[in-house]
Order: sequence, then structure tokens, then C-alpha cells
Amino acid sequence: MGRIVFTGGTLFDGRAHRGAQDVLVDDGRVVAVGAAVRDHADRADVVDLAGGLLAPGFTDAHVHPIAGGLERMRCDLSGLDTREEYLAEISSYAAQHPDVEWILGGGWAMPAFPGGTPTAADLDAVVPDRPVFLPNRDHHGAWVNTRALGLAGIDERTPDPPDGRIERDADGRPTGTLHEGADVLVSRFLPRTTGEDYYAALMTAQSYLHSLGVASWQDAAVGAFAGMDDPASTYEQADASGDLRSHVVGALWWERRRGAEQAEDLAGRRDAITGNRFRATAVKIMQDGVAENGTAAMTAPYLDLGGHPTDNEGHSFIEPEALREGVAALDAAGFQVHVHAIGDRAVREALDAFVGTDPSRRHHIAHVQLIHPDDVSRFAQLGVAANLQALWACLEDQMVDLTLPVLGDERSTWQYPFGALRRAGTTLVMGSDWPVSTPDPLAAIHTAVTRTTYDDPGRAGREPFLPEQALDLTTAFSAYTRGSAWVNHREDAGVVEPGAVADLVVLDRDPFDGPASEIGAARVLSTWIAGDLVFEST
Repeated sequence: MGRIVFTGGTLFDGRAHRGAQDVLVDDGRVVAVGAAVRDHADRADVVDLAGGLLAPGFTDAHVHPIAGGLERMRCDLSGLDTREEYLAEISSYAAQHPDVEWILGGGWAMPAFPGGTPTAADLDAVVPDRPVFLPNRDHHGAWVNTRALGLAGIDERTPDPPDGRIERDADGRPTGTLHEGADVLVSRFLPRTTGEDYYAALMTAQSYLHSLGVASWQDAAVGAFAGMDDPASTYEQADASGDLRSHVVGALWWERRRGAEQAEDLAGRRDAITGNRFRATAVKIMQDGVAENGTAAMTAPYLDLGGHPTDNEGHSFIEPEALREGVAALDAAGFQVHVHAIGDRAVREALDAFVGTDPSRRHHIAHVQLIHPDDVSRFAQLGVAANLQALWACLEDQMVDLTLPVLGDERSTWQYPFGALRRAGTTLVMGSDWPVSTPDPLAAIHTAVTRTTYDDPGRAGREPFLPEQALDLTTAFSAYTRGSAWVNHREDAGVVEPGAVADLVVLDRDPFDGPASEIGAARVLSTWIAGDLVFEST
């Protein structure tokens, strides 16, 4: 943590683009910006920005790093797109790992399969001898083979759990896709992941996030769920050893089958595991599922493929009264509450639960895919932040093939209303939900501004999705830096100003100095945490 001058480029300081400005860092903090740097820059190392942009390091306000790290270490399907590619990769992975008991990994996309539901028969053709369990990209469903179904005892007589659904054929036989809580029927039989593997996954994830300019984050599920053990001990170990370089807020997992009484237990856990760089000061509540499989909670029924209303309005995983009681107990215990809400009913239920809570906790609702127009203004009125996963706000295949048809024309226009939230005065923060989608902040910022994705040849000719809901570049950059640092209660991060911690990212170009269509072309050259270089592009 020596004295460093960043020069030769431009500056976004977390609030605005400041043009050509030098920045001086000393002992891990910003000490001067602009002309004042000349008075203090003697005996400093120089980082030449070469015309690029210096900005605060990104903070990912909703991410699952250990799950993402494990996927990168296992059968990783996230970089592939088609059924044929998935099956080829699964077959290759199984052949290269003949001794593993289960084939684990994940990252497949629903649009690759008719109706978004892959089959056990396909998996049986490439892995007939071992069970397979592969969550999809959004981790709201899993693809399993016949061996896995058999080990779990799942057949046509197995009832759907209250919080999930088993995909079945016309005769009621399971076909190989398990939605939401139904995946627990198989995941409870998975072999235990070792502590060494969890640690390696965290280190893998941290390095990957640093390579994308992410300097800190909020882990959106610190608890045992979806076949994973509680990662708290992994964070504790990494924090104590010094291997955890980033500041992390852990959102402790709220058990939906328990009630408000667990707030006291969670407060005890918070006190026991909070350390130096890891702080367990938030709680994550999962209020609904996702629209693509019909489990997001809606105020009106989903439509069938013919455009007619069904009898399905999705699932509120926690009854509204129980949600209000739980949020009140957590607020009283000093927790920040982080709610997953996709459907407009789930968003409304979350907002109702926040009535009367303390805005200084910085409560936030993640995903906010559908917000009823009557509820948009309530975020600012209640002091609740909107946690945006901006990369999803575009006309990609999942949206076109699986979401728009079941929502209908009017309701489809309520999706990802970032612009309306901004105009209503809502505090905006951003995260990726990796491994659901890429943790690259620049890809998400590109979509937030253009309502399209960058560099996706499969989307040639697609128009922007609801362009009136786009954000300007300053707002989007600020949400992923200052906004997300704010939601993590890091008052001295997310900005580049005297006294701020020197969590910084250097980009190879200035996205403010080019067309919006090229925002996503920017790449990270280096990432700095408290003035220490943690990533440098080679």
C-alpha cells in the first residue's frame, strides 16, 4: 500500500464523470484528486491509464460466489447454449471423471429445451451409470437423470412439495426436471462437498470477480440451501487467514418453514461469525420463484400458450402476514433485509412488509422483474432500495420464448421498470446473481443503458426491450459502484474522493466517450483493493 498516482485517463468518481483527472492514493486511501495531486505526488509510483477510465471498484449487491466457483470447478454448462452442446459437455466431463460418484455442476438455459424442461432420457443416453444433478442458470430448477430419480424414490406417486413442482408426462411420470423446492427431493442425497472444495470455490470465485473489476459484494444466501452447505465457515476461515481480500456482507438464509422466532437465532449467528472483512449483517428472504416456470407470485393468473388465463398465480413462499412478522423482527434486531421478489405480487408483499421499518437498515428488494405500476413509487416512500439484475432486461430467448407468452401484453410492459424507479426517486443498486448470469458489471451496465445485450450474435436485429425504462450511463455506473457500496453500509467505498478507501478499477477505454452500443466492449485492465493490486490483465 504505497503511494500511487493514477494519471493519463479520465475519472468516474461514483457520482459523475469528471473528465481528465489524476488521482493520488496513499496507505490504501484516496488522498487527492485533480490539481491537488501535484502537491503530493513526489516519490509516488505511477499507473498510466493510457486513455482509459478510473472508477470505484464495482460492488456486486447480489451474488452467489461459492456456488459460482463450484460450477466453474465442475461440469460447467454456463458458456454453452444448445441441447446438443450441453449433452456433449456432460458426456465429456463424465468420461474425464470416471471416479466421481455424482455428475454435478450446472448452468444450462431453459430456452434450449421445449417448454424449458430437459429430460432424464437425454441424460440417460450420455450418463447411464451414475446419478446426475445439474441446476439451471437461474437455480430455480434442476435437470436429473433416471438414476437420480430412482435414488430419491421419485415416481408417479410422489406428490409435489408445497414450494415446488415435479415435471411430469401425461401419465404423471417424472420426466427429469425439478422446479424450485422439488429439487430438494434429490439434492438431499448429494455427496457432501468437502470443506477444501468450498474453500477452493471461494478462492476461484474471488479471483474471477476481481478480474471483472468487482472489489466487494453481498453474498445473497449464507445458509444451507439448494444442496449446498452453509458457507459461513468458509468465509470465516478465509477472513481469518487473510485470503479474503474483498469486503463481503453475508445475507443469512431465512428458513421459510420457520417463523419470526428465528430472528433471535440469526442475531446470535451474526455476532458469532462477523469478522474483519466478512460481516453477516443482512438476512435473505426468498418470497417467490421465477416467471419462466410459473412460480413467481403474480397478482393475476399466468396465461397458457393460447393466451387464456390459467388457475396458476405462482407461489408466495411465505404467507404475507408471516412475512410482515419476520421482517419486523429482523428490523428490530438490527438486520438489513434482502428480499428476492420476481412477480408483482411478491414485490407488493415485500413492500407491505417494509411498512414501518427503519430506512437506515437499507432494506432492499432484488430482481424486481414485475412491479405493478401502483407500487413503483412505494420504494422511495418506504426508503427501500431496488436491487437490479440489469442484464435480464432485454429480449433474450428466455424472455421471448418463455416469459412474454405467459404474461400477456399489458403485464409484459411492467418488467424491469428501472427508468420509472429512478424517476420516482428510488435508490438503485446493482448485482449479478452469478452464477445465474455473468458477474461482469460492464455487461449489465450495457443492458441497463441500451436494453439490449452486447456481442450476442443470436440476437441480431432484436429491438431494445422497453427502451423508456433505460437508465443513463451515469446512473447505471453509480448504481454498481456508490449505490451497491451504500447498501453494504460501506460509507467510505464506491467513490473516488479524498478519504475514500482505494477500491478501484481501471478500464481499457472510457465508456462515457463513445456510443452506448459499445459500452459492453470495455475491459478491465486492473483492480485494486485498499490500494493493493489484486488483478492485472496480461
